[in-house]
Amino acid sequence: MEAQTEREYTKGGAFLIEERESDSIFTPEDFTEEHRMIDETSKEFVDNEVVPQLEAMENHEWDVARSLVAKAGELGLFGANIPEEYGGLELDQVTGVIIAENMGRGGGFGTTFGAHSSIGLLPILYFGSDELKKKYIPRIVSGEKVSAYCLSEAGSGSDALGAKCSAKLTDDGEHYVLNGEKMWISNGGFSDLFIVFAKVDGEKKKFSAFVVEKSENCRPGNEEHKMGIKSSSTTPLILSDAKVPVGNLIGEVGDGAKIAFNILNVGRFKLGASVTGGAKLAIEHAVKYANEREQFKTKISQFGAIKHKLAEMAIKTWVAESITYRTVGMIDVLIGDGADGAKKLRSIEEYAVESSINKVFCSEALDYVVDEMVQIYGGYGYSAEYPAEKAYRDSRINRIFEGTNEINRMLIPGMLLKRAMKGELGLLQAATALQEEILTPQMSFDEDTGLLAAESKLAANAKKVALMVLGSAAQKFMADIKDQQEVLIGCADVIMQAYAMETAVLRAKKMADRDGEEAASKYIDAAAVFCNDATQRVEATAKNTLAGFAEGDELRMMLAALKRFTKNNNPVNTIAARQRIADGLIEANTYNF
Repeated sequence: MEAQTEREYTKGGAFLIEERESDSIFTPEDFTEEHRMIDETSKEFVDNEVVPQLEAMENHEWDVARSLVAKAGELGLFGANIPEEYGGLELDQVTGVIIAENMGRGGGFGTTFGAHSSIGLLPILYFGSDELKKKYIPRIVSGEKVSAYCLSEAGSGSDALGAKCSAKLTDDGEHYVLNGEKMWISNGGFSDLFIVFAKVDGEKKKFSAFVVEKSENCRPGNEEHKMGIKSSSTTPLILSDAKVPVGNLIGEVGDGAKIAFNILNVGRFKLGASVTGGAKLAIEHAVKYANEREQFKTKISQFGAIKHKLAEMAIKTWVAESITYRTVGMIDVLIGDGADGAKKLRSIEEYAVESSINKVFCSEALDYVVDEMVQIYGGYGYSAEYPAEKAYRDSRINRIFEGTNEINRMLIPGMLLKRAMKGELGLLQAATALQEEILTPQMSFDEDTGLLAAESKLAANAKKVALMVLGSAAQKFMADIKDQQEVLIGCADVIMQAYAMETAVLRAKKMADRDGEEAASKYIDAAAVFCNDATQRVEATAKNTLAGFAEGDELRMMLAALKRFTKNNNPVNTIAARQRIADGLIEANTYNF
């Protein structure tokens, strides 16, 4: 990523108030040869090693899962972002995202992989002592030891600080004794190591993290009977006077919240990649089935209704992929060369807003894709003998993992406003300038007639709508805005659409600049269709959100501005564009974006 590191650093959340050029974003077309090699290696591992063993893992044959963890360790798949001194490859974050995307093809094993290599390892890497890092990371990276992350409890999910699990220092000061029960532990049934969060002396301010080894006093409960991801182990973790050496405290007493929430940022942008990989696989299956299934002596892939579904599945997946790699590309630029763990973590935290957008947008794109996959398969989609049923069940958990989508929706505007109030982001100045534009609109005769000009304007205006709704809500509610969940969620939905619209346009332009408009025609179609439809979603969401807190002349003024910002004078023929995209998929007999 040499060219990438020369680019100007972009502040997290700045997409909302700054314009970008097409060559300023990282896309999969920028992969190096090393990236492509790791892409091929990780994809082959999943397709050839993992997928054939999914049925065994669905039957809870965890020795199979452990053997696959060991094979992944041998291939170096756990160590992509880990320093060489701990057995890793010390590669960029893009590499880790490429691997995560391919693991999304592996059903529940993708959960096994992520729990082990991300949230089950990174707390030690970023916050642990040198002794902890040397003792545990090489064995996790090699696959010798399996790790798990233990935050949730029966009474505390999103409210992590409401945990009851306690830790008490022994009289001799040599150990902490942990008691309590953790829930929903991925890899719980066969893990050797657990990252456990507990309150020292039961005090919230002493919420802390520990590395706890499996023992009679730290043991998994029974396997959960889950809706999906049955090929991953999920159990409670029972802690009964579990003695933990004081050296196994991660960071300092009271660092638990900082550790938990920073590590979840990493999990969020990698989850966006993983679900995108799952969506691509679902489309591959759906296209092949549509090309084989006949009704009325015609392949169902030739029916317009099926073409619409296939095209929309591909568009959402392509946009999900685009925002995923745009985000991780910015992270890698900020990290630069030779960064230590602290700088890497700060760089990831800088893009917490974008990471939350990725998590929500991509997980919901996958849900759409697998739902339409079931519909394309028809009655067979409901049968466990066909892949659609399993994909549908496995998808649903992703809107709950790594912070629910509702929590992440509230985080998006909340984090933006927090940064604005600290002076880290010029949202307040941009909101003031926008207000002046709304009050004194100017006629513009300098119309852009270039490629995707209309879509570029729609994306830019979507950002204005986001800024208008968020700024007006903040002015209305001030500090109490944190309690206005419906308003925050509405703001988040507009912000997410704006980020996705701009990213789709920039990527399509970039590909047209590189390969020519004819070669990039399906990407141009995808960006045009997405922006056309997203504008309608932006208008509806913003209208309902504004009506939720404004009234009278104020509301009328903002609705007039909204109408102006979402006016689409050049609507595209989305039926024809979707048909072109679908025809390309049908001819290729696979996902071909």
